[in-house]
Amino acid sequence: MFTPASGTATFDLDHGERQIALEYLADAWNCAEEDGLQSAALAHASLFAALATFVKMHGDEATADLVAMLPDRIRSGEYNLDRILQ
Repeated sequence: MFTPASGTATFDLDHGERQIALEYLADAWNCAEEDGLQSAALAHASLFAALATFVKMHGDEATADLVAMLPDRIRSGEYNLDRILQ
């Protein structure tokens, strides 16, 4: 099941609002899994919704620039929910 990440957030939004948003998403994710949806389908739908929202808010180029930074951030463990922050 999906659990919200703790620790340093990835974007420059208010941390409290981000945490609340993650809790809403975790609840929806868990309900969907309980209804039998696969995690991979949820992840793909979530990525699509997030990217479509960024494109609508910031445009194609800014969203592409954001996505271009993801490989390094992923490799550095920024999206690893199991990592331990010291």
